[in-house]
Amino acid sequence: MLRFMPVGDSMTIGSAGEHTWRYRMWQHLRETYPGPFRIVGPRETLYDKATGSPDSYEYADPGFPRAHLAGWGEGWIHMTPLIREAVRTQRADVLLVSLGLIDLGFYTNAAQTADNARAFVAEARAANPRIRMVVLPVIPNVRVETDAPFAAEVASFNELLAKAVADLDEPRSPLLLASPASYDTTFDTYDGTHPNENGEHRIAAGFAEAMYQAWDLGEPYSG
Repeated sequence: MLRFMPVGDSMTIGSAGEHTWRYRMWQHLRETYPGPFRIVGPRETLYDKATGSPDSYEYADPGFPRAHLAGWGEGWIHMTPLIREAVRTQRADVLLVSLGLIDLGFYTNAAQTADNARAFVAEARAANPRIRMVVLPVIPNVRVETDAPFAAEVASFNELLAKAVADLDEPRSPLLLASPASYDTTFDTYDGTHPNENGEHRIAAGFAEAMYQAWDLGEPYSG
């Protein structure tokens, strides 16, 4: 059985009343992956914007597997210390990682964030030397459109992340860089950052297409 663990920030955990891209990915795998699989992770809840607490179970579809390792306002800097234990206890085989925006916005510059991404890979491999990882770069958001220094940091980080993925990729523990074919803050988000239904599908498609093209896992995304 292949065990997938979504890892991310607010765009991955989602908020009360949402489906999340995790749901779209689960639907895609359920329809296209021929073998048994599970969505795993040490957390299950959504973020409740009304209370400011990450304790909501109000999914738009409460019937899908809710497990993840994601947090509202969390980034590489937060997940790197957690990932070894999460991979070990959840016995994860594939990590689907969407991080970086929070780091660059509040905690670390591009180079420091890239260093944390490299440390994350090392920690995950310490728990499972054959772990596979698909990593999403920082995707378009409204702050990039209005804050030139921040946009420069995002561009720099995405270049450094691509280099890290290329440097650290190895046959027994492959790394992939995923990217939505297109992502528009007007049509794919509800607030300039967080994905709406279109954005959820685009993020899931970015992960799915990367795995299909590189590993022949599943089929092309058609959600």
